[in-house]
Amino acid sequence: MAWRNLTVVFTAETNRTTISCTSFSQSSTRRCDLVSEAAPYPKVSRKLMPMFCRTPTALLAILLVAPTVAALDVNETRHLLDRAGFGADPDRLEALNTLDRAAAIDALLRPTQDSIELPDWSGDRPFMDQSAFEGLDEAERQTLRQARNREIQARRRDLKAWWYRQMLTSEAPLLERMTLFWHDHFSTELRQVGSPQLMLQQHLTLRQHALGNYAELLRAMATDPAMLIYLDGRRNHRAKPNENFARELLELFTLGEGQYEEADIQAAARALSGWTLDPVSGAARFRPARHDDGRKTFLDRTGHFGLDAVLAILLEQPRTAEFIVEKLWRELISPEPDPNEVVRLAAGFREGGYAIRPLLREMLLSEAFWDDANRGSLVKSPVELIVGTIRRFDLPTPHDRELLALGQRMGQNLFDPPDVAGWPGHTAWIDANRLLMREQFLRRATRDLADESALAGQPWAGLDEEVVRQWLWPVQGVPVLAAPLPDDDGELGVREALIEAILDPRYQLK
Repeated sequence: MAWRNLTVVFTAETNRTTISCTSFSQSSTRRCDLVSEAAPYPKVSRKLMPMFCRTPTALLAILLVAPTVAALDVNETRHLLDRAGFGADPDRLEALNTLDRAAAIDALLRPTQDSIELPDWSGDRPFMDQSAFEGLDEAERQTLRQARNREIQARRRDLKAWWYRQMLTSEAPLLERMTLFWHDHFSTELRQVGSPQLMLQQHLTLRQHALGNYAELLRAMATDPAMLIYLDGRRNHRAKPNENFARELLELFTLGEGQYEEADIQAAARALSGWTLDPVSGAARFRPARHDDGRKTFLDRTGHFGLDAVLAILLEQPRTAEFIVEKLWRELISPEPDPNEVVRLAAGFREGGYAIRPLLREMLLSEAFWDDANRGSLVKSPVELIVGTIRRFDLPTPHDRELLALGQRMGQNLFDPPDVAGWPGHTAWIDANRLLMREQFLRRATRDLADESALAGQPWAGLDEEVVRQWLWPVQGVPVLAAPLPDDDGELGVREALIEAILDPRYQLK
């Protein structure tokens, strides 16, 4: 049998690629079509490949076409999901493994309507109604205050557990990851703010802008009620400027340390004065009588600056975009940013009006992101480890108190970062004590997997043991399992593959 009339046709309107050829022999003629609807170029199935590649011409067509926009392999898919989500489960691996890099990244970045059910107390007043104390003696006042404090403590726990549950069930893991990233960037401590309602409001603002626009997010955070409490913005009065927020705005939110003078902090504080909170609703309010509208010199510019002018000047600085790109680089690519790439990416970020989604797309498509040297170079945060393990292996969700305790013992207490600088991250997650806590959690996860009934409900259970082993290779590409798996019990092999993958130290990397 021979082959002739080889054609490769890509139809843009339908996003289909067809490779066609005709076989002929003395007795018959037949046509073979391979069609891909998932990517501009076809991913030929294993079943059809032997038939299709019987001739050098057909094989050459595959070699010429496939590398141009090739579908992701398993290692690439897992790497992408580890960095832009909470890890790879079989369904997501299968879905993205048919796409090329650009299509897979676009799928993760695509806006979704992820449903959120807010806590039932979310609409309550953020501050205690002082009229409730009217007509009470001191003992009754004390009893009321204690009851109120217990209620606040319960709501604080509920808020933290609520976000864990959202991350565990969300169909938009990249959105959750970026919300967590901005929560760390605009670090705010619930224990100091005091109001769970205001912290929930801040969280929803971060979520709204997480993949949107950094300029808009920065403006929203500058007058966020929880932030106004946390960094004393509500106490910033023209007669007595408070520099707390101005200092962190420059050092942690925009330029970075060493990029400004003390006089710039003082000028910014004056420009940011006049904002306070409504005592009933908790909403931010601008009080002109409290604002310093005098002339100020800020970053070598002089004028009657207010909040918006200061933010505009900061966003004009190339260093602001570079600072954000550096932080995102450490989150997504490697511990040490490439200076040349940072400048290039930051220029596009600033020129594009600080749009976050295009920046993420370019970073995830970069050679640095896919470089083998950068795979496994980052340490999973406690939240990534907890949420990713439960999601990936479909484990039972711990009770709320236990879930919160896990994160706290590993060093990441949601809504309560250690200070205004946020969590140190990376290798700080694996000091001697925290590493022990992480290992204890993972060993408990393996006990859940050791139960036969638990394994039966696993998304991995129906897969061939060799497929499971391949999908669970660590990021460096070295198989987790050094010893051969039993040949006589496929279920036991899958279980051992899962358990050894979780307990391998490299599982804690991404």
